Amino acid sequence: MTGPTFEEIAAELYAGPLEAFVSSRKARAAEADASLAPRILALRKPSIAAWVVNVFAQERAVQLGEALTLARELREAQEDLDAVALAKLGRERRALTRKLAQAAGELASSRGERVTPSTLDAVEQSISAAFYDPGAAAAVASGRLSRALEPSATPDDIRDAVSGDVPELPPVSAPPADELQARRARRDAEHAVAAAEKDHTSAERELTRREEAVSELRARRDGLSEHVSDLETQLARARADLVKVEREIPEAEQGHSEAAARGEAAADALDRARKAKDAL
Repeated sequence: MTGPTFEEIAAELYAGPLEAFVSSRKARAAEADASLAPRILALRKPSIAAWVVNVFAQERAVQLGEALTLARELREAQEDLDAVALAKLGRERRALTRKLAQAAGELASSRGERVTPSTLDAVEQSISAAFYDPGAAAAVASGRLSRALEPSATPDDIRDAVSGDVPELPPVSAPPADELQARRARRDAEHAVAAAEKDHTSAERELTRREEAVSELRARRDGLSEHVSDLETQLARARADLVKVEREIPEAEQGHSEAAARGEAAADALDRARKAKDAL
């Protein structure tokens, strides 16, 4: 039994719950054929506007299909219309675009997604692009948009915004050899710039770290120098006090000796006086 195609898997993922896109993509890649797994893992998460369009394209396929068929018929008929009829056609087309965008927004809201005015405007722009261009119409109807379209989208823009094949889009022609060479050179240059920017950022971070370390060491040095200066001042004062004390010690010792002699003499005199008293 043949398994689902890449386009079928992409359509399923692009209309599934947005918050579960990454985990669902990983799970589908694990289940898929080895040849499809890398392509599935490379699928970009759709923008909210693209997701709204995808949900509407898959769940309201009949309504969208009828509108796109009408748009195709109007494109084919507008060459034969006069200015008044063309103006009326433009108004009707805008009204239909707005009506479909509102319906798509309501459907997305019913699935719990918050649809802002800017998102709704992007949805309307995508549907409008589908009304003007067959390739954009096929991309919108595929339900595989990864980003919203604009009415002025080129085939390359449309191809870049949809995952998988869109037969209605013209094939991509191979660029000339010199253009390929220029692209490679530009890509190599971009890689070189990215690598240089990375190295520059790393070097700036290292320089900042080194400057902070130097500043911290200088602050410590200044603090220690000030402390050493204070200690040296205290040491000088202590040495001066020591010299002064050493000079005063001999005089103090002499005074001590003289006081001791006087004390001994006084003690002898007292002893003699007491003896004389006792003799009376």
